Amino acid sequence: MSLYNLTAHALHEKLKAREITAVALTESVYARIEAVEPHVKGYLTLTKDIALEQARAADAGFQKGNDMPPLAGIPIAIKDVICTKGVRTTCASKILSNFVPPYDATVMTKLHQQGVVMLGKTNMDEFAMGSSTENSAYQITHNPWNLGTIPGGSSGGSAAVVSADAAICSLGSDTGGSIRQPAALCGVVGMKPTYGRVSRYGLVAFASSLDQIGPFSKDVTDCALLLNAICGSDAMDSTSVDMPVPDFTQSLINDAKGLKIGVPKEYFAQGLEAEVADRVHAAIAVLEQLGATVEEISLPHTEYAIATYYIIAPAEASANLARYDGVRYGYRTENPADLLNMYKKTRSEGFGPEVKRRIMLGTFALSAGYQDAYYRKAQKVRTLIKSDFDAAFQKVDVIATPTSPTPAFKIGERTADALQMYLSDVMTTPASHAGLPGISVPCGFVESGLPVGLQFLAAPFAEEKLLRAAYTFEQNTEHHRQKPDLSSFLVEN
Repeated sequence: MSLYNLTAHALHEKLKAREITAVALTESVYARIEAVEPHVKGYLTLTKDIALEQARAADAGFQKGNDMPPLAGIPIAIKDVICTKGVRTTCASKILSNFVPPYDATVMTKLHQQGVVMLGKTNMDEFAMGSSTENSAYQITHNPWNLGTIPGGSSGGSAAVVSADAAICSLGSDTGGSIRQPAALCGVVGMKPTYGRVSRYGLVAFASSLDQIGPFSKDVTDCALLLNAICGSDAMDSTSVDMPVPDFTQSLINDAKGLKIGVPKEYFAQGLEAEVADRVHAAIAVLEQLGATVEEISLPHTEYAIATYYIIAPAEASANLARYDGVRYGYRTENPADLLNMYKKTRSEGFGPEVKRRIMLGTFALSAGYQDAYYRKAQKVRTLIKSDFDAAFQKVDVIATPTSPTPAFKIGERTADALQMYLSDVMTTPASHAGLPGISVPCGFVESGLPVGLQFLAAPFAEEKLLRAAYTFEQNTEHHRQKPDLSSFLVEN
């Protein structure tokens, strides 16, 4: 088996035993990238020189016999919405095509302290606005399981490169499902931590009350290792919560006995494809056979989650994206007639159609005479959605649902129908409103061969319960070991 096929924790043992070097591992992953990237198109920027320098530094530590962190020397990809000092950060937008941050996001500082190897920056929907990675200003990322289908979004590049073994792990961001949904569609593990668990400093803002950084990985153990690395309070982010970060690897317990699982009836309603429902029900049955207690619950305000999300998120985006005016940094139109003309032309030329759509939606929802009718009402409904979850977690430890109502759909299939595209997030947005942690793990395949994801949700800061449920399911099934067949266009190195 090639090095790029392995998990971070398996590679750590090999690095520690000096069976392999971080440089050899990094070169193995770059060879894989060279082979698959022309077809998958998951990266926007590659940083091979930086990566090899970081790999050499990790090797020096291992050779000295130092007690190296579990992610030292591990090649990781970073969503292009996370600031990386000295490395272009575009948010997949023309308006930031020339932006090179002068500082690192807090998560990057934490990863550098771990000694990770940064492979590059991954493609995404522009400013994280989308569910398919078709809204990038640069390219469309393809799902490794079927190159004619989308990888999900907005973190589609981060999910696809892990699925294709073109990265060992990656970081994404989740506003309304942008980690969990692409993880499900690409057959990998993806987790949104509790809002406030991970610093947002250096995460280019879309919707500040919803955005959260989280990991993609090949299994739940690697997910726990990445969480250990990136979680914690940060003086640079007033929304990060000052509370102790447990060792999440201690939650990797293969035991479902005594675990109470709630299954919300609202998540198995109209719009959910039958094959997806079957795989998810079968997955829940596995945990029940292992000793978990399963009961149907109700989250009655679920039906309002999408409408609420598409008022709150665009409203916050409208405010956050006002800073892109061509004055201080980023793209500026050429030869404007005057200052106002420069603002208008810069923004109309620099932003793509979906970003413009959401800015207009958000600006309308915040405008005089409409703020109470839309934005304020949406915030009240958001509170009701959170109250549903609060009540449910009085009775159950975790909630199990499908991650996405459908498997990956064809590229171009929904681009003309914004509403249909927005409904891709129907299973993930409710937890985002409540700030809950959520994880998606592979739970099977539909007849066409595309993966299906099982979503677990838990109460705020109860990531340990999520990891226990996900790890137990994973250890008693083989779905996470399945790999997409890329042999048709690959010649193995």
